Amino acid sequence: MQSKIVLLPGDGIGPEVVQQGVRVLQSIASKFGHHFEFSEHLIGGIAIDETGDALPNSTIVACKSSEAILLGAVGGPKWDDPNAKTRPEAGLLKIRKELGLFANLRPIVTFAELLDSSPLKREIIEGTDILFFRELTGGLYFGPSGLEELPDGQQRAFSTAVYTTSEVERIVRMAAQAALKRRNKLTMVDKANVLEASRLWRRVSARIMKEEFPALEYEVVLVDSMAMHLLSRPTSFDVVVTSNMFGDILTDEASMLPGSLGMLPSASLGSSGPGLYEPIHGSAPDIAGKGIANPLATILAAAMLLRHSLGLENEAVSIETAVRSVLAAGHRTADLVRRGQPSLGTIEITDHVLKALVA
Repeated sequence: MQSKIVLLPGDGIGPEVVQQGVRVLQSIASKFGHHFEFSEHLIGGIAIDETGDALPNSTIVACKSSEAILLGAVGGPKWDDPNAKTRPEAGLLKIRKELGLFANLRPIVTFAELLDSSPLKREIIEGTDILFFRELTGGLYFGPSGLEELPDGQQRAFSTAVYTTSEVERIVRMAAQAALKRRNKLTMVDKANVLEASRLWRRVSARIMKEEFPALEYEVVLVDSMAMHLLSRPTSFDVVVTSNMFGDILTDEASMLPGSLGMLPSASLGSSGPGLYEPIHGSAPDIAGKGIANPLATILAAAMLLRHSLGLENEAVSIETAVRSVLAAGHRTADLVRRGQPSLGTIEITDHVLKALVA
């Protein structure tokens, strides 16, 4: 197989972890007889510095002509001025819109070797395997918003959650199809007791499930209850689908279950075209350039890239198996050990993953 993969290293530790993701993908290409053509482009703060735009047109063109995109991270203190003309995060919002990436997939999987790194008890989190589907291009973050000056000198701000039937249908269908390939259970999270937008989600989801996926176990959970259930019984969930803001909050909460943000990848997908794959940990500017960033989330994001965009399931599983074997052997980066314990750097732990792939 020959495939074009666009690299968007971005800011902070982004370039360091993407480089390790590429090393793993190159090893997969060699092992399984594929050819991956990589090209690197600008996004985020570095793109602002070099072009004045967080997502230059040349990057958009390259992404649209690729099969998949591997992203590092964007942002940092250098670009935090709230009065700036543009911010690094604008590049992320724009690329989602340009590529029609309406679904964010975030797997929350605990690793047996890291259970004691979690702030929750082992008996609560052991066996957790949740796949979140967060709607990515609608809702509160994209609806009408503004700031008004009132006659009495006060200000009034508003942000509006807006969804259409078709926006709900497509993300629920995608989540349900994923559930059919897993443990046949779908949980939809809303706030239908208060929000009209959530009542639309509930009606549309119920219809889709009844008409198209009657064999699936289906439940609806209010978002405030879900926030509690994630901490008390996370193993009871399989696939979870929800709106943009609820998904943003819940997946960040759930990310603490495995014990480190450095272990969690994500994918952003549309109806067609390339998917976007990235670690969820952010740019971590405080450790950028020190060679200690955990690349495993990016390496696992590369596995998701192989699975969802290139249809290479065996290759994806081989990466995930290699990562598990490295952890089982006791290898850890600094974020996975207690203070004072020995740890490996970004390159060193990737070396171990590569050895496991060959083995």
